[in-house]
Amino acid sequence: MKASIIIVAMVVTAAGAFTASRQALPGSVAAQQQNTSAAAPRESPFACDTAAFTPDVRKRHDELGLILRSLKTSVRELADGYEFEFPSDQNTFQLVTEWSIQERLCCPFFDIEVRLDREGGPLWLRLTGREGTKDFIKVDGAKWIKQ
Repeated sequence: MKASIIIVAMVVTAAGAFTASRQALPGSVAAQQQNTSAAAPRESPFACDTAAFTPDVRKRHDELGLILRSLKTSVRELADGYEFEFPSDQNTFQLVTEWSIQERLCCPFFDIEVRLDREGGPLWLRLTGREGTKDFIKVDGAKWIKQ
């Protein structure tokens, strides 16, 4: 009987020590969850991160921008950004998604949505975000807004 009580006490002590050590370690999941919930949300500045790309990726991103602006068929102004219409063919879809993946690296403050309308409708690229995003697009993306 005494042996089983000692074993139970050892297990409870070990479990408690394990739980405490996971919360105490800075890199532990529990510590990260506690730090995340207590920290204020981090917002990136309204500026392109020029270090986000290698020179080759920067060149490709700029080329994609030129191609997409030439394929754009219309622009919709939204309360918090803009929406750009494109033909819904496979090639254009691939160009838009490649550009979008790159864009989120250099401009992480954007909410980026790519949508295909039903019944073969158009492809839409929506750039929105927190307050100030639309103003950023007006300045930095002025070439995109031109119709």
